[in-house]
Amino acid sequence: METLYFIHPSCHLHEMGRWHPESPQRLDAINDQLLSSGLASYLAQRQARLATDEDILRVHDRAYLQKLKEQVPRQGYFNIDPDTLMNPHTLEAAYAAAGAGLDAVDGVMTEDAIGAFCAVRPPGHHAERARAMGFCFFNNIAVAAAYAMEKYDLKRVLIVDFDVHHGNGTEQIFAGDERVLMCSFFQSPFFPDSFQDPAAQNMVNIPVEAYTKSAQIIDLFKQVCLPRIEAFAPEIVFFSAGFDAHREDEMGQLSLVEADYAELTAMVVRACAPSAGHRLVSMLEGGYDPSSLGRSVVAHIKALAGL
Repeated sequence: METLYFIHPSCHLHEMGRWHPESPQRLDAINDQLLSSGLASYLAQRQARLATDEDILRVHDRAYLQKLKEQVPRQGYFNIDPDTLMNPHTLEAAYAAAGAGLDAVDGVMTEDAIGAFCAVRPPGHHAERARAMGFCFFNNIAVAAAYAMEKYDLKRVLIVDFDVHHGNGTEQIFAGDERVLMCSFFQSPFFPDSFQDPAAQNMVNIPVEAYTKSAQIIDLFKQVCLPRIEAFAPEIVFFSAGFDAHREDEMGQLSLVEADYAELTAMVVRACAPSAGHRLVSMLEGGYDPSSLGRSVVAHIKALAGL
């Protein structure tokens, strides 16, 4: 049994300027670590399909999608906000990133695979129903979860988000949807600092202060999230896999290391095994220090695959 690994060449073509931390080199750093660790030989690499407008419109507004299409520049950049820019290839990359999640869902639902990892960009968890922000255009994890619920009639979908930033877009899209349980920890106060408080019943938010020790974060996740996850008994698990809470990543001020990502992943996989089995889909979000990003992705995939 192999772990599926989805890529798309368009994800390398989207870029927002040499100064921008969310760069194509992030994918190169992951690939380098997969090769040097020997993990690449255990993965079934596939090129993702492009999502369709129908796929995107399950979670985004039609007027928003049309506006994005109109904003694609012929050359140079279009600034949606100071940190979120489109180049001529951005929209195709966004369709590819979302499409990888759809392929991953199909893979874990119909094939003899141990989970799937989507090495794609732009990331997605900040994208709201009608707003691009935080380097995100389509909410990839939300597109994939909505597809899984519609195509496979799933009633219990878990989303675990361990990016240093809160997945505000995912929360906005699924807050109040009893079919979805979202559990996340994140640095606070910090971008985008817009999590709902009090949260909807299906949202488990763990805001932590800067410089909180990783052992404390993992303990909070065990105490707060694991009981909810076990009681929910998800049929499929999605990871919004951001690695910018790593202590070497200057994007945030938390102190996780590779072993912490492995432990968090394994903890969730074990808790969900009776109900979800190998129906595990992970999608890249943040992580901007190339070395720690690559090492952390290797640790995460190994835990995902039980290696």
